[in-house]
Amino acid sequence: MKLAALIKKEFHRFFHDPRLIVTMLLPGILIYIIYSIMGGIVNEKTAVEDFQFNVSVQGGAETVQTLEAAAEQAGISLTFTPTDDAESAREAVKNGDVTAFLSFSDDGALTIYYRSVDGESSAFRAFALDVLHFYDDCDLSDVEAFTASFTSGILPFIVVVFIFSACMSITLESVAGEKERGTLATVLVTSVKRYQITLGKVIPLSCIASIGAASSFIGVACSMPSLMGVSIGGVFGSVGFVGFFLLFLLILSVVPLVVSLICVVSAYAKSVKEASAYTSVVMILIMVLSLVSAFLSGIGAWTVAVPVLNAVVCMQGILALQLSVWQCLVSVALNLVYTALLVLLISKMISSEKLMFGS
Repeated sequence: MKLAALIKKEFHRFFHDPRLIVTMLLPGILIYIIYSIMGGIVNEKTAVEDFQFNVSVQGGAETVQTLEAAAEQAGISLTFTPTDDAESAREAVKNGDVTAFLSFSDDGALTIYYRSVDGESSAFRAFALDVLHFYDDCDLSDVEAFTASFTSGILPFIVVVFIFSACMSITLESVAGEKERGTLATVLVTSVKRYQITLGKVIPLSCIASIGAASSFIGVACSMPSLMGVSIGGVFGSVGFVGFFLLFLLILSVVPLVVSLICVVSAYAKSVKEASAYTSVVMILIMVLSLVSAFLSGIGAWTVAVPVLNAVVCMQGILALQLSVWQCLVSVALNLVYTALLVLLISKMISSEKLMFGS
């Protein structure tokens, strides 16, 4: 009952303070707005007149003449190069050596080979679509691999940063703030067991921080299609149910771990300002590890033993379509074990009169 009362006290403090609620939800909203605007600017189509199209063509003389006439009328630079080697032409498009490849079959059917990740190639396809009416197209860019590589590199780093920010914004005030004001000392002189006081902080703070982390994650997820210029199916369609479930478990295991880590720092510090300074150093360290891991391929299974970093590497594997179920589950289990050890450490720290009362 004492533990339940402590948990209720933390939830009451949060949900009865509109400023704290806004602090948790606002980052996700701002992220969505900012990233969507950035995506609109980055992916804004360049005027077709600004490109110089160099297109390979096989057959279809009449259609080619139609495109040339339309390009000349619109002031578009368009050069056609006849070819009989369709395989080499497709390879040239794939490598970005030419803008596109038009291939006409014996019955006059047209196939346009292009690269959707290339602005010039996509612009030519759009121009051809305006001029012509019936044709097939074939995207030679590996969109799935490109999307997976991009999201696996940046998204786990962003998620960890947002988790840490959400945890930091509420935990420092709840632990270091109460210690500085003396309200934590009032609780310590009661008969409540130290581990109950610790759990009364870690459990509700983890739940509350999960709200902020979820808000930020949803903001990133919803804005990624606009930022990357692809459909939401292209971003997350290949992850699958198992992948999403493991992502959820990994995030769920990181939140209480980070909350516990910040509680350790807060219990050691004498004030919120001092705790904030110490926590910022820890945050920078975690950010560096998360960012470096994004650029190291085959970093190794040893990372499963490193708290937080194991979750980042596992999330990168899931989003890169290289799912390792055992590594994800072991990482989740170890993060929960680390959290339990930190809870024991916090209980010991708040039992120390020197740390709590400076005596």
